[in-house]
Amino acid sequence: MKVMALDYGSARTGVAVSDPTGTLARPLCVVERAGSEAGLAELARLAHAEEAERIVVGLPLTLRGERGEQAEETERFVETLRAAVSVPVELYDERFTTDLAQQTAGGAPEDALAAAHLLSGWLERWSGAAL
Repeated sequence: MKVMALDYGSARTGVAVSDPTGTLARPLCVVERAGSEAGLAELARLAHAEEAERIVVGLPLTLRGERGEQAEETERFVETLRAAVSVPVELYDERFTTDLAQQTAGGAPEDALAAAHLLSGWLERWSGAAL
C-alpha cells in the first residue's frame, strides 16, 4: 500500500511518501500553508500524483501523551483535509519526529524529513499489525 505522510504546520507542512510496497519512506517536499485552499489543492494533487492509498498526519501530542493547542489545530486541519481528498486520512502520534529530523543528515527539508520519520514509524506499526 502506498502511503503519504504529513508533518503538519500552519506555515510549512512536510510531505513524505512510501514505496508501492509500503516498506520504505522518503521525504518528498514541503507545502506552504497546507490548510489554505491552495495548500489543500496541492496536497490533493500530490496524493493523486503519488497514487497514495492513505494519508497519515502526525498528531503532535505532548510528552505526557496529551492533546495541546497544536494537536487541536492539527485535528481541525485533518477534518478539512478529509473533505479535500478521496483517500482515508488518519492521525498518528508524531512525538520526537522533529527531533529525529534535526539529527538526520540529508538534502531534504527538515519538515519533509520529519514526515519521513513519521511515515517510517507508521509503516513499522502497520506491517507489524498485518502479521
